[in-house]
Amino acid sequence: MKKIFAIVLALALVFALAACGDANKDNAADDKVITVGASSTPHAEILEQVKQALADEGYTLEIVVYDDYVLPNEALDDGSLDANYFQHTPYLNSYNASNGTDLVSAASIHYEPFGLYGNGVASVADVKEGATILIPADDSNETRALFLLQQEGFITLPDDASAEVGVTTLDIVDDGGYDIQAIQADTVPAQLANSNEGTIAVINGNYALQAGLKVADALAVEDASGQAAQTYANIIAVRSGDENSAKIQALVKALQSDAVAQYIADSYNGAVVAIF
Repeated sequence: MKKIFAIVLALALVFALAACGDANKDNAADDKVITVGASSTPHAEILEQVKQALADEGYTLEIVVYDDYVLPNEALDDGSLDANYFQHTPYLNSYNASNGTDLVSAASIHYEPFGLYGNGVASVADVKEGATILIPADDSNETRALFLLQQEGFITLPDDASAEVGVTTLDIVDDGGYDIQAIQADTVPAQLANSNEGTIAVINGNYALQAGLKVADALAVEDASGQAAQTYANIIAVRSGDENSAKIQALVKALQSDAVAQYIADSYNGAVVAIF
């Protein structure tokens, strides 16, 4: 009886060790797979450019494309993703506050600049005194538009104005005598096209592209070193505590490379700008 018990115990130990070994193998394999959620354009396209660089470091990059701005954070929080790449920090902070999550930025990768466009205006210097300036009226878009107008010397904002906190037309200290009109963001291109000659407008990058406007034709764009561009840079988001993990650091290193910067410059004609 004792011999039988000993044999059973030995077999149980062997199976336990084998299972443990398999689990360790699975964990090791998981550590070499980086699963990232991303919007299709430009985020997933940019991620595609680093698959080989990560493979050379022993990692497999899996890209999951999302069409909305909620599911990528839900999937990151529940562990389905290792990281996501689609949002800027103010959006992430708002999501955390609303959902009780603890997601953080691991790195800034690019921003999509706002542009200043004119109807019959060739340069910033040609804008007439008292001209109408159209800007988007919603949340971060209005903030970015006002910072761009200040960047180009049209208005003055308070010394403590912050892109992170946000500003509106009510915060303008000096409007320079211009007629600044905040309107629905997606209507700005059409209203500019139908405006009086001499009108200028600040337009979101995506709406400018949809309207056939090119960043290269803009009178001015957000400065990459400016407060708004830095604040609204698109980031790699991860669960708090994972930002220094080996595979997230490998992902960031691959993305923040000269090759990726060159790809962005060559592919998006200024509509997407590397910020690292």
